Amino acid sequence: MKLEFDGKVVVVTGAAHGFGREIALRFAQLGARVHAWDILRDELEETAAMAEAHAHGAQAVEGEGAVIPAYVDVTDPGQVEEGISLVEHGSPDGQVHILVNNAGGVLGQVGRPVEFVLPGEWNDIVAVNMTSVFLTVHSAAPAMKENGYGRIVNISSGAGLGVSKTGIQAYAAAKAGQIGLTRQLAHELGPFGITVNNVAPGFVRSNPNTERQWEAYGEEGQEVLVEGIALRRLGTPGDIADAVLFLASDQAGWITGQVLSVDGGK
Repeated sequence: MKLEFDGKVVVVTGAAHGFGREIALRFAQLGARVHAWDILRDELEETAAMAEAHAHGAQAVEGEGAVIPAYVDVTDPGQVEEGISLVEHGSPDGQVHILVNNAGGVLGQVGRPVEFVLPGEWNDIVAVNMTSVFLTVHSAAPAMKENGYGRIVNISSGAGLGVSKTGIQAYAAAKAGQIGLTRQLAHELGPFGITVNNVAPGFVRSNPNTERQWEAYGEEGQEVLVEGIALRRLGTPGDIADAVLFLASDQAGWITGQVLSVDGGK
């Protein structure tokens, strides 16, 4: 099975590092024009530079896409609406073909008893992990519906299917809510030729927060975590990108409303 995305316009949120960076680069390598969004300007520019370096190293492979960085706060309705509008104006048929909602995380928070969690801390995590998905789809869906085509892939977490290893209540709740939103949108948008699916990663050392979490386990805790994985290894950003690329491809045209656990087996 050969995946190709020539001519496709893709938006990837949270593309400054980790899953988002890998997903953006892979789409570009397969011919897509990728709009990479994040609020981490320097790291976002690094993502774009990596795509350009790959294209030059590959001696301008025919069909090679590009990564266009844009500072967009996906918790800000105005920024999301403006960002989608700009992408649509630059798209050949006026739409985002593929939307990958990867932005999220714990925002540097740590697990604490619920009575010590401030409402603002709760709201911040829910906003970036769940509300952001509503905002991007709210803005991108009209053009997708008009053209009768779209692929939406949301990145949740194993925490949304069970409990969070971080102990952060808002994170587990937001990821579970995102999964529910995925299923609801799949039924709403399906009649218009739009698929909506979800990838639920297991533990991957993909960013500063997960690195801190990994170190906090200590050697014994790390061994226990790996031993609890059927394949006896941690995942990589590439493992997650593979799942996203498949769900965004034409080969997955009759798959929607699904949650794909990419966790090495539990």
